[in-house]
Amino acid sequence: MKTEAPATARDAAAGLLENPVVGMAPWIIFSLLVGPGRFEIAVVLALASTIVLVAAGRIINRGSSWKLLELADLVFFTVMAVIGALASEGTRRWLETYAGEVSNIALVLIAFGSMALRMPFTLQYARERVDPAYWNTPAFLRTNYLITGVWGLAFLVAAVAGGYGDLVLHNPNNIWTGWIIQILAITAAVRFTAWYPDVARARALREAGQPGPEPPHLAGMFLPLAGLLVPIGIAVLIFDDNVWWLGVALIIGGSMLTKALTTLN
Repeated sequence: MKTEAPATARDAAAGLLENPVVGMAPWIIFSLLVGPGRFEIAVVLALASTIVLVAAGRIINRGSSWKLLELADLVFFTVMAVIGALASEGTRRWLETYAGEVSNIALVLIAFGSMALRMPFTLQYARERVDPAYWNTPAFLRTNYLITGVWGLAFLVAAVAGGYGDLVLHNPNNIWTGWIIQILAITAAVRFTAWYPDVARARALREAGQPGPEPPHLAGMFLPLAGLLVPIGIAVLIFDDNVWWLGVALIIGGSMLTKALTTLN
């Protein structure tokens, strides 16, 4: 038993590092934290998490190859850290306001650029978890194009929301454009990444005429998002009492929707 525990823990850590959501962690951290007075802490945490994830990937998954997203993480956040350290006060203020949108747009370009090059960035992670016999199958490739595209759309929504808050509302800390919309978009992408591969596998088995489980119900995709409406409603009540009624509606609606989706799922 003593020799199995470390192996099990190592396998679990290796599986975690093979998940593209983990590779997105530095971008999510930076996008949600950066703002007036928070640029330094955001870039330090993003760069530190990048270094830890890259080092862990090389140590735990010794046969793992370098991934596009890992290289982009290292380059982008190292450049951000250097610029932040050497920048003038005016440049630093600009970064505090707009660096979140810069990072979101950079990730949009990475996502759709990798798709244009026929190497969606999630493909490198998926190949480490799937038998090579499936690497070039239409279902496997389609799944990774869809997941990569969803991530690109999620960060595009985050960029547009943040840009609206900065350029139109002139309020980088607006609870809706700076937090709620961006968190919902990223949560949706995280959930789709976990939900859709099971759907694709079930459909592929059916198309091949092989026995297999039913595809997961669509309710399972939206259940976490419905549950998120309750804490969002509470946050609205606390931070935006001008629309307290919306906070109440989100709490009630989120509770009812969660119950309905749980029944369907």
